[in-house]
Amino acid sequence: MSASEVRKAAILLMTLPQEEAAMLLAKLDPKQVEAVSVEIAKIGNVAGDEQATVLNDFAEANPNAVGGTGGLDLAKSLVEKALGKNASGTLDSVRQQIEALPFAFLQRVDSQNLLTFIVDEHPQTIALILTHLPPAKAADVIKGLPSDRQLSVIRRIATMGQTIPEIIHEVEKGLEHRMASVMSQQFENAGGVSSVAEILNVVDRTTERALLENLAQEDPDLVEEIRRLMFVFEDLAKFTNKEIQLVLKNVETSQWAMALKGASDELKEKILGNLSTRAASLLKEEMEYLGPVKLSAVEQTQQQIVDIIRRLEDAGELVLHGQNETEELLV
Repeated sequence: MSASEVRKAAILLMTLPQEEAAMLLAKLDPKQVEAVSVEIAKIGNVAGDEQATVLNDFAEANPNAVGGTGGLDLAKSLVEKALGKNASGTLDSVRQQIEALPFAFLQRVDSQNLLTFIVDEHPQTIALILTHLPPAKAADVIKGLPSDRQLSVIRRIATMGQTIPEIIHEVEKGLEHRMASVMSQQFENAGGVSSVAEILNVVDRTTERALLENLAQEDPDLVEEIRRLMFVFEDLAKFTNKEIQLVLKNVETSQWAMALKGASDELKEKILGNLSTRAASLLKEEMEYLGPVKLSAVEQTQQQIVDIIRRLEDAGELVLHGQNETEELLV
């Protein structure tokens, strides 16, 4: 399998339920299992457009997925389910390859200890280090930085593109003598708006709001891009019925008909269940009337609804905390 084929296979397996993904993984030969598992462990989050492309390439699958999450835990789970008693050798190899990635040794360092070592580093250096950490750990470090340095670091993560190996190596060397041995590294993409969104999704609300408000004064377009990634359409499934009903009052039926063409069954049931019997019937009829629709049109309408939800948040009618916590504000 080529590198692109390995990545596509990894994204496909990340998208499927674990039981189905494990069944597919079990059909590969041992070397392919290892390559795909390493890619899953490395890949982290996947953009919705790339995931949709992979799904369309591999099969006639539901094109409404909006992102998948990989990681070593998922890779381990899939390998164990696919290979059973024969999984240990592949898992050891996967771990060794992942540990050879840049800053892999930091995965084992407590976030508070890491903060102690890097708090006085240049914001660009801190940004580079944080882009190689899991979002939750990076969020802990961000929270512990002084407010002015928080903003400087977040700005640099958001605007960071490719980082050449020499720079990564130099930063690693600086930490080597103080924390752990340097692992080998390879050229990679680091940072970007998605990294900021992932970090802010798990940082506390006070820190998140302060950072975005300060950043908005300098670059409002960047803040809007970050916020779009922090809440996605499928997160509506996590809303309470009262919150769904509030959103329903602010979204046209025609928008729901288009947006729900690319929604999960769970979300469709959530929306329809909060409508009257007649309104739900009319919405179903309009969805059927639309027939096949382009993925781009569905995603555009879904984003319109997300923007409406964000406006409700700005107006104080909804309080969103990343993708995990949503609470209605009584006014």
